[in-house]
Amino acid sequence: MSSDIAIEMKNVWKKYSKSATFHNSLREEVTKLFKPKHKYELKQDEFWVFKDFNLTVKKGESIGFYGPNGSGKSTILKLISKVTYPDKGEIIVNGKVAPLIEVGAGFHPDLTGRENILMNGAILGMSIKEIKRKERDIIAFSGIEKFIDMPVKKYSSGMYLRLAFSIAIHSDADIFLFDEILAVGDEEFKQRCYEKIRDLQLENKTLIVVSHDKTLLESITCKIINFSKSEQKILK
Repeated sequence: MSSDIAIEMKNVWKKYSKSATFHNSLREEVTKLFKPKHKYELKQDEFWVFKDFNLTVKKGESIGFYGPNGSGKSTILKLISKVTYPDKGEIIVNGKVAPLIEVGAGFHPDLTGRENILMNGAILGMSIKEIKRKERDIIAFSGIEKFIDMPVKKYSSGMYLRLAFSIAIHSDADIFLFDEILAVGDEEFKQRCYEKIRDLQLENKTLIVVSHDKTLLESITCKIINFSKSEQKILK
């Protein structure tokens, strides 16, 4: 992969099942190793999210994903951050990734906001020393100082978002993945998020932003990919 490429997805196929998924037994897993694999075959209730998908994102680019629910936008972010894996194809990521894919993801509900900063920061690859050094700035940016020692299970969705976004953007990641991160929260906090995103862009960070707000994407990204059930189109 070229040194100026941050993310490259080559001929990626991904399928999901509509039914509940259960873990196979050890015997079933061992048996599967010796059976021929038919990557293109679908079992009952399975469907392709996308087939033969390709994407190249250069370092420092800000890309927007726009389109209807169920078109695979969030799945791509999960593939890039290795939350899930492709059924076929290759994904190459050059740099540390900070995913903000779901509000509250990576948080333990019984831990306080302060304790979750340590845990979530570690998940993002930050050292304990680095988290401690940045803790005050993280809390200040989130704006929830009065509630930082409260268990996060008592947080509103907006408070979850504030803390999760603040932790992510204070990491030293090279690639930031934002999935509808500005759909929740008040206008004052959204404005601070926009300003922080612009700061990341000035630092030549790579951003992928998923949103149903086309106007937002036009204002903070250099390219928008419109996802539909049949194709992906470059809008900008």
